[in-house]
Amino acid sequence: MLRDLSFQLHILTARLDRAADRILLVEQSLSYSRFLTLFAIGELGAGTQRGLAQHLGVSEASVSRMINALVEAGLVVVEPHRIPGNRNQLGLTRAGWKIVRRCRTLLENRLAEVVSMSGVPYARYVTQTRRLVAALDGGNRKKSRTRRESE
Repeated sequence: MLRDLSFQLHILTARLDRAADRILLVEQSLSYSRFLTLFAIGELGAGTQRGLAQHLGVSEASVSRMINALVEAGLVVVEPHRIPGNRNQLGLTRAGWKIVRRCRTLLENRLAEVVSMSGVPYARYVTQTRRLVAALDGGNRKKSRTRRESE
């Protein structure tokens, strides 16, 4: 058996990202990257631009541009952070929360259809995917801890 899991995961991730982008653009007039930004602010609690940039793995300048566009669209609010300094607190407006819920449901339903077409039981797929994510998170924490200990 050819061992090409890394390549297959790359293909899967790229195709899922493109499919999510197409679905959201057609059905909600929202890009997948904007949805991920809204989702991170609302559901994952990325409350500052720096935290959001770290969570999304992009630059703070990129997040700043995205936040400005989302504020203009009436989906995000930016307020001074309760801790003094050069920080702003990010939050979703009512419209922002509505679109996150709609998009999340839409993507979940569409991806559940794809999983069903693959013949893999949904519950098993979710369980295995969570295990992979947990293993990666555990591995990343171990690498960070080892790097800190060696310094």
